[in-house]
Amino acid sequence: MSEHHFSADDIQSLRQHGIALFADRVLIAVQPPLDEARIDEIEAACAGPLPDALRDLWRLTAGGELAYDLHARMDGNEEALSWSELFYDGSDQYRDLAGWIEHEQECAEEAAAERGEAWDGKLRYLPIGGFEYCDRIYVCVEPGPRAGSIVAWKQGLPGWTHALQQDAIATVAADLHAAFAALYLEQDIDDPDSTGIRVLEYLDERVADHGMPQALADKLAAFYRRALVDWRAPLAAGTLGQSPTLARLALRHALAHDDGALVAQLAAQGVGFDQPLRGSALALDVALTQHAYAAARALLRAGTPVSAEAIHRFDRKPPADLVAQLLARGARADGLGVARCVACGSPEAARVIAAAAGEGIAAAYAEARDAMAARYEEDLRRVRAGKLGHYLGVDGLAERVANLRAFVL
Repeated sequence: MSEHHFSADDIQSLRQHGIALFADRVLIAVQPPLDEARIDEIEAACAGPLPDALRDLWRLTAGGELAYDLHARMDGNEEALSWSELFYDGSDQYRDLAGWIEHEQECAEEAAAERGEAWDGKLRYLPIGGFEYCDRIYVCVEPGPRAGSIVAWKQGLPGWTHALQQDAIATVAADLHAAFAALYLEQDIDDPDSTGIRVLEYLDERVADHGMPQALADKLAAFYRRALVDWRAPLAAGTLGQSPTLARLALRHALAHDDGALVAQLAAQGVGFDQPLRGSALALDVALTQHAYAAARALLRAGTPVSAEAIHRFDRKPPADLVAQLLARGARADGLGVARCVACGSPEAARVIAAAAGEGIAAAYAEARDAMAARYEEDLRRVRAGKLGHYLGVDGLAERVANLRAFVL
């Protein structure tokens, strides 16, 4: 049972500002309740009855927004899931609830046809939320032991490094209440990178422009903050290694803040670094991608696995000594690695790789250099023409092209 300590007047006032509470989680920009006739109509399209919890949610609100973190293991990857929408009829998002139901009906009919069967017209999985076309959350409405369970679907990105290479599904929870309980905040809502920024901005707008009492907004923010997961207490107690989920959160924090000392603490408490941390990427690849070089060195000291493609992950000037350590631990010395280091402004690191590679590296580098420079030049042309936004900008792209053209192996 939820214990939120909001009075009936508070709840009414929150609702006037588009805020509702369900299963100890905050919903914003909420819609009016879904009427019973529409709920029954949706149920009639399903293979079994709607779970009571879903009926309760829809009687509270037809839909709205959520701002929490959610992760699941999918096809061996550690995947972040976006459940930012509760679909509702008339939404101006990618599709509304009716549109997603129709989409699923079309998919179910096509799947039955591919099996040489006639579709019975009933959905086994009902889409209730997600984010655009990328991530979706379903309720299992098929009679049987899985009825009421919550399943996530995520779109694959074939060819993308460390991403799902095909669409994937995972069971999030046994029921809707447990699925809401699985929603959490990885970072404090005051952190600029926190998912919770969306709720704070919403509250600020309601206070500034719509007369929401500041005291009520503060109370709601404090309630919302209760979803923050605390890995620091078990770290201080020396027990973090007993909780893989909390350990992953702590490790992601260490890499995001390039905190080598925290990585060392995690290693001392028995936290392993040999499992996927983001997509299929292990901790070291994540550290290199995020330019967390102090954390990367700490991971190497702790004996972390090194992938053959580790040097390909650099996207900012890599230290030559770190490159040497990676090579000594099994990273491949090849033309692409040389080109990446050159482009990122570290000719010293590039020469370390070339020395380790031996015969044939000059030709391999020339091939990688020409292909990489051509891509950067095309991006630069499009950025200058106003047809592309690029994180490097005009100056950064031009610098990388110049680095590649100037270096002689």
